[in-house]
Amino acid sequence: MSRRAPAIVSEMSNEREILDYSMYGNAVRELAQQVADDGYRPEMILAIARGGLLVAGSLGYAMSVKNIYVMNCEYYTGVDERLPVPVMLPPYVDFVDMDGAKILIADDVADTGHTLRMVYDHCAERVGEVRSAVLYEKSHSLVKCEYVWKRTDQWINFPWSTEPPVVSAEEARHKALDA
Repeated sequence: MSRRAPAIVSEMSNEREILDYSMYGNAVRELAQQVADDGYRPEMILAIARGGLLVAGSLGYAMSVKNIYVMNCEYYTGVDERLPVPVMLPPYVDFVDMDGAKILIADDVADTGHTLRMVYDHCAERVGEVRSAVLYEKSHSLVKCEYVWKRTDQWINFPWSTEPPVVSAEEARHKALDA
């Protein structure tokens, strides 16, 4: 991953990149093929939750990797709204005996690149080799991923996040506290 100076993100355009589930199937398969064609054989795929969960699972199936882990990070709080810096949330990945392991970080989009950079740096200190795969990469991302299905600077409507939740975040928190 190369480091680049952050770009100033201007006001979001009304134009959107639309990814539906049928396109997703082809996109993630092509992404897996890029990794395979490059000869990279990760022992673990690390999903950045939430957007990377589906991508990591799909890559795992396509690449015969059963060792899938999740790193939960919070950064985006809404459409083009985010915290000042990404935050890693527990539980944390245990990298015991992984000094020489090859890890593939999977996410749906490298937008600002801040979350990917945090996860990449966290892993790089603990494993042998780290690479990243995303469906989309934006030109202003702090990182350049090794594997990218498509580059765009538009806001992306993913099939899993386009529709509003069936349960509000507040209701979900309230129910969790009552349990």
